[in-house]
Amino acid sequence: MNLAEHSSELEARVDAVMESAVEELTRLVAIPSVSSLNPDQVVANAEHIADLASRAGAADVAVVTEGQGLPVVIAHWPAPEGAPTVLLYSHGDVQPTGDLSAWGSEPFTATRRGDRLYGRGTADDKGGVAAHLAAIRALGDRPPVGITLLIEGEEEIGSPSMAAIIAAHRSELAADVIVIADAVNWEQGIPSLTTSLRGVADCTVEVRTLDHPLHSGQFGGVVPDALTTLCRLLATLHDENGDVAVEGLKSLPGPTLDYPEDRLREETAILDGVQWTGTGSLVERMWTRPSVSVLAMDATPVDQAINILPAVARAKVGLRVAPGDDAAQALAALTRHLQSHVDYGAHVTVTPGQIGAPGIIEITGRAAEVADEAFRIAWGRSPVRVGCGGAIPLVTDLQRTFPGAAVLVTAVTDPDSRMHGIDESLHLGDFRRAILTEVLLLTGLADLPGRS
Repeated sequence: MNLAEHSSELEARVDAVMESAVEELTRLVAIPSVSSLNPDQVVANAEHIADLASRAGAADVAVVTEGQGLPVVIAHWPAPEGAPTVLLYSHGDVQPTGDLSAWGSEPFTATRRGDRLYGRGTADDKGGVAAHLAAIRALGDRPPVGITLLIEGEEEIGSPSMAAIIAAHRSELAADVIVIADAVNWEQGIPSLTTSLRGVADCTVEVRTLDHPLHSGQFGGVVPDALTTLCRLLATLHDENGDVAVEGLKSLPGPTLDYPEDRLREETAILDGVQWTGTGSLVERMWTRPSVSVLAMDATPVDQAINILPAVARAKVGLRVAPGDDAAQALAALTRHLQSHVDYGAHVTVTPGQIGAPGIIEITGRAAEVADEAFRIAWGRSPVRVGCGGAIPLVTDLQRTFPGAAVLVTAVTDPDSRMHGIDESLHLGDFRRAILTEVLLLTGLADLPGRS
């Protein structure tokens, strides 16, 4: 199909659903579906999305769980005879808000300021949910391809039950093309397709040096306190250049793509005079090498400090796993490092946390060609091939389960969207372009043969 010949008609269809798409996203944002804190609200969000899918003409909709996991929505629009089936994925759970006083508006009240819609989940990833539903509605009662909508409820806590969900519902999720709308565009106004994803792993490390706290004047200078010992241990995670110093972690070469340093300074709001960590290209450090971060510490608060030597201190350490590495093996390497680099013979306990697989996405074949054409029409240019420092473990799970399916990792967000941060937002112009891209993609994919 020549998409350019149909682009005006499809663009008009998208414009007809834009107002309702923003309204639906606003209602989704109002549900505080923080998976780490509010499981009941995640359930309510899933039920609301299931209702939206039914209203959009789904032939069947189910809200499913496995074990103690949070709910997933699965909805179907059957394929016309001989047409392929496309799986559309996003997640409906969100991160906690952080400091409410730092937000420019109430995080669970979607608020428009200029060209952006602010609120928790507008970008990550209820914007993706709303984009999928809007694209489906724009296509009308008889989509040109089969569509399976998969909306997860636990992505922000590492997708602990998604592998079981995929295994239990494999036949219902089988597809020829998989579209994951959960990445980041290259810039506002410039789209991307993601070719690699880092994985994630974390652990809690506890250091003990004493049976109980001691007077710092009486014993300081002889007895090592737990907090200083923990700090010395954490400092061994990086070398003098800031590169990760944990043995056994893998890396991949980065793409030959320039990430302007002035742009990165603006996006990160790094303070004047603060230097970057690590060596090598910026894209390698952010996309294809591991990173280790100290995410949190348990110690006596400053306003409660007294002159004692702490007996115990804890920290949560996060690891971003390079594409091509194994998340479980990477966490084991981090654990070995923490256990073997502590000073003074202190007692160390490492408790493993969540893990999520990294991913490599090959963007080739007819589905990729259709996607490129859809982007060129909707955005006026081809998408930039990028890596992503974040994790979407589901990508690897789906690739392993459906090895014959083409995978496209798309985005509704841009680097200014502040996903996970204060004043998260979605650029409404890019939201429209993302919906139009998906409508064009689904229309163009109708020429692909379906599964036999």
